[in-house]
Amino acid sequence: MKPKKSAGERIADSIIYLVLGIVALITLFPIIYVTIMSFCDTNRYIPENFSLGAYEYIFSTNTFLRSIGVSVYITIVGTLLSMLLTSFMAYALSCKQLRGRSLILFLVVFTMMFNGGMIPTFLVVKGTGLFNSLWSLMIPNAISAYNMILMKNYFQELPEELKESARIDGCHEIRIVFQIILPISLPIMATIGLFYAVSKWNIFMEALLYINKNQLWPVQVLLRNIIFVLTGGLGDAGSEIYKMSFSDESMKAAVIVVSSLPIVIVYPFLQKYFTKGLLMGSVKG
Repeated sequence: MKPKKSAGERIADSIIYLVLGIVALITLFPIIYVTIMSFCDTNRYIPENFSLGAYEYIFSTNTFLRSIGVSVYITIVGTLLSMLLTSFMAYALSCKQLRGRSLILFLVVFTMMFNGGMIPTFLVVKGTGLFNSLWSLMIPNAISAYNMILMKNYFQELPEELKESARIDGCHEIRIVFQIILPISLPIMATIGLFYAVSKWNIFMEALLYINKNQLWPVQVLLRNIIFVLTGGLGDAGSEIYKMSFSDESMKAAVIVVSSLPIVIVYPFLQKYFTKGLLMGSVKG
């Protein structure tokens, strides 16, 4: 039986809950505001007339469904590729007996502070034949140094006896990774997977630099063009009708909602792993 709280403790708890409630409302306000504005027919905080014009215009574009498909493909394939390469590299660097481990770690950390820059990276992408290919949005940034270090630190916390017993039974390293390490590393895998999925879904600058074909535009690039050119041939012939029923601010808000909604839907399913994986992966360097 829990001990009864004193009056001072109850007052303190009430103050804490009140402060947390206020902080939660402040945090939710931009989300609520943007959602409301997406249904406005004028540039006002509270819509006078409920309107779906902005959403009708977005979904009326001929290339929208194709761009959604491109973004889904990049997110799924790119995340799987990144997770595979990151887990392999993280596992190798978590093995203390690896020769040159310190040098490789130094080079990885070095890339977090210095990089080749936009133009050299563009020349590399073009020179390797990835220009105007969806692989240009997945291969150059396949491994994040920060994510790899988090995963490496998590793997280092796992009992070494697991790997030793597997080696005694005749398991090779790839089998150890897939049948032992990864199944017991769901928290960090879910955390890093969410990081990669968010970055792949929101990919924008790379698409502007490496993709010239509008058939390969991810949804973020298409939505950006819808904002700047509301009637520039992106929509159907009847798009002018939609434009009359929404404001520019409503369109911008609807774009934010459409581009953010998939990640908002996915996050609750990974939330239980997120904090645990992030904390355990950042314990040691």
